[in-house]
Amino acid sequence: MSNYLEESVQRGGRKKRPVRIVLISVLALVLVAGLVAGAYLFNLANTYNTQTKTIEEVFPEGTDRPTRTAAAEGAQTILLLGSDENGGSSETENLPGVPNAGRSDTMMLMHLPANREGVSVMSIMRDTWTDIPGHGEHKINAATALGGVPLLVQTLEGMFDAPIDHVAIFDFEGFTGLTDALGGVTVNNEIAFQSRGADGEFFDQDEINLQGESALKFVRERYAFTDGDFQRVKNQQLFIKAIMGKFLTAETLTNPLKINEIVHQASPYLSVDEGLDATTAGGLALSLRNIRGDDVQFFTLPNLGIGTSADGQSIILKDDAAIADIAEALDNDTLGDYLQTAAS
Repeated sequence: MSNYLEESVQRGGRKKRPVRIVLISVLALVLVAGLVAGAYLFNLANTYNTQTKTIEEVFPEGTDRPTRTAAAEGAQTILLLGSDENGGSSETENLPGVPNAGRSDTMMLMHLPANREGVSVMSIMRDTWTDIPGHGEHKINAATALGGVPLLVQTLEGMFDAPIDHVAIFDFEGFTGLTDALGGVTVNNEIAFQSRGADGEFFDQDEINLQGESALKFVRERYAFTDGDFQRVKNQQLFIKAIMGKFLTAETLTNPLKINEIVHQASPYLSVDEGLDATTAGGLALSLRNIRGDDVQFFTLPNLGIGTSADGQSIILKDDAAIADIAEALDNDTLGDYLQTAAS
């Protein structure tokens, strides 16, 4: 080989070596990043799976449950319950089969449409008078005392003729750490009020920041209002919407440390059905990655006001026509459209 060719080969080899080093470095960085991301996700899933509690029984057995129509294939409906040791009306509202749960205090159905372009959250007043399978007419909240979560699921599925996919129960005590992890949340408080108790707190009619114990007092209070539970449900909706709005921001979603802190703070106060493990919850969260706070709509199941039962209880009269409309919207996966029409 001539000197010219030798020099050319050597020069070519020397030119290729830096390229190989760069490629190896990039691959190493990708590998390290993948390992770090994998370790982070594993730790996040492990925190959720080990710190959340599993509800012993969730879905009714031996009954014909409603099935989802083809039009609503891919939609999901999740029953959200709030338990509060100090907030229920009586000890008969304790949630059987739920580890360390207090009294059933809040009831919501969260609907995720198949296209995941929005989220609808419906509050159900706990004194709503309805038929509870096998027990006749009662306040809907009595279902948990009469037959636990499965009977409540059966009652709601019968009311709307639509399946419930998952159940999640959150202990109100967890709101203190959750709001701290989020750095507080802001709500536009509609009515000024003083929460009860020796350590009661005044909440002005204005935009207010809720964090820690203040958040807990805000969502618990009902005695300060002339309409009691009605205003408390509105306040709970304001608060949960604020939490979702704060969580569903780019600032939070792109901050692994903050997400880790939120999961760490919330998981110990969360009880879920066996199917709502970290993989399923993570998949649902991923499907909602484009949702922001303004895409979440809160509303209360329409009713006909307050009445009195045959045995003298103060009850909330359900609106059967509105329930039929909501059932149809769930059947067609058009709940968002229904809400827009109802609001116009």
